[in-house]
Amino acid sequence: MSELRFDPIQKRWVIIASDRGKRPLDFKEQPTFKQLSFCPLCPGHEEKTPQTIAQINDSEGNWRVRVVPNKFPALKIEGELEQHAEGIFDVINGIGAHEVVIESPNHNEQLPDMSVENVQKVLQIYRSRLIDLQRDSRLKYILIFKNYGVSAGASLEHPHSQIMATPITPRTVAGELMSAKEHYLLKQRCIFCDIIRQELKENKRVVYQDSRYVVLTPFASRFPFEMMIAPMPKRHSADFAKSTDDDLYHLAIILKDILQRLRKGLNDPGYNFLIHTAPNINANARGAHYWTTLERDFHWHIEIIPRLTKKAGFEWGTGFYINPTPPEEAAEYLKQIKI
Repeated sequence: MSELRFDPIQKRWVIIASDRGKRPLDFKEQPTFKQLSFCPLCPGHEEKTPQTIAQINDSEGNWRVRVVPNKFPALKIEGELEQHAEGIFDVINGIGAHEVVIESPNHNEQLPDMSVENVQKVLQIYRSRLIDLQRDSRLKYILIFKNYGVSAGASLEHPHSQIMATPITPRTVAGELMSAKEHYLLKQRCIFCDIIRQELKENKRVVYQDSRYVVLTPFASRFPFEMMIAPMPKRHSADFAKSTDDDLYHLAIILKDILQRLRKGLNDPGYNFLIHTAPNINANARGAHYWTTLERDFHWHIEIIPRLTKKAGFEWGTGFYINPTPPEEAAEYLKQIKI
C-alpha cells in the first residue's frame, strides 16, 4: 500500500506509491546527450569560451580542470546591487555569478570514468571558487550543481558542472536553514546528525558509509533512487568550503563509486547533483545575530537526483511528490551492484 512520508528538513510530504511498481528494471534507457559536431569545451577551443577564471594543471602543465564564466549567464557579476519596489512587487537587478566548471580536457571522461585523484581536483576547484565568491558581500548564496544528460537539463556532452551565486538565499536552502535552526534551538543538536544517526542504527536506507561520509536514500525521497551524501556526525561541518584536501579525496572515492552504481544499475540515467552548503556570512553581516548557531545547526550535504520520472499536474498543483520506488528498495538495489 502507498504511504505518505514527511520530510522534517524541508517540511514537505512525499507519496511513496509502491503499488505503481517502478522497480530498477522498469526504467528504460534514454538518450543521454544530443550529438553536436563541435564542442567549445575541448582543448584547443579555449578562445570559444570566456577567459579562464581558475584552473588546475596536470604534472605536464596542461589544464586538468578549468572554470570560465558562462557564455550566456543568468546573472552577471558586474554592477551594483539595487533593489526597488513596483507596488506590492519587489525587484532586484540581476547581480550574481554564473560559472562553468570544465571537469576534464577529455570529451568523454565523465566523473565515474575519472581517477579518484581527478575527481578530487574537481572537488578542490569547487572549494576554491566557493571561497572566492564568498568574499563578495553582494552574494548571499553560492550553489554548485551538475546537470548530466538531456533529461537533467544538460546542453553539452563535455563533462562540466556549474556554479551560481545569487543575491538572495534560495527558498529551498532557506527552508533547510530554518528547520536546522529550529531543531537546534529546541534540542541543542543538528537535525542532519540526528537523522544520520537514526539511519545508521536502522540500516534500511544506507547505501555506503566509511569513517567520514555516509550515503543515504532519504526516508521521504522525492524521486526514485534519490541519494544524499553527508559528513558523518563525528565530522559535522556546516561549510563545504572548510573541507580539507584529505576530506575531498575520500569524498571523491564515494562520489565516483555512487555514480558508477547509477550508471551500471540504471542504464546511465540523466541526473542532477547539487551541494547545499552554508550561506555566505559576509553577505549576511547585518543579520549576524541570526547565524550565531549556524556552525552547529547546519550540515552541508550533496543531493543526487536521477531523472527517472517527471513531475506532472498533481505535483505542480500540490507541491507533493509521488515516488514509485521505496527508498528502502532503492538502497538495497544500489548496495548489491558490483562495480
